[in-house]
Amino acid sequence: KLQEALKELRKSLSVTQKELADLLGKPQSFVSKYESGERNIDVIEFVDICQALNLDPTKGFNKIYSQIQ
Repeated sequence: KLQEALKELRKSLSVTQKELADLLGKPQSFVSKYESGERNIDVIEFVDICQALNLDPTKGFNKIYSQIQ
């Protein structure tokens, strides 16, 4: 559910997988794999993703947590 919520958050900000991957310094497949559930992300990666989307990680977590409740 976390991966799906991150995907929806990215889309709501009109950011493509490629754009997010570039901001993270990762290949586009990194974003694709965690969004599809093929790959899990750790806390550090979650923080990096939030920061790349200009979200405070705590606020990002709270927003995502409220979506998956």
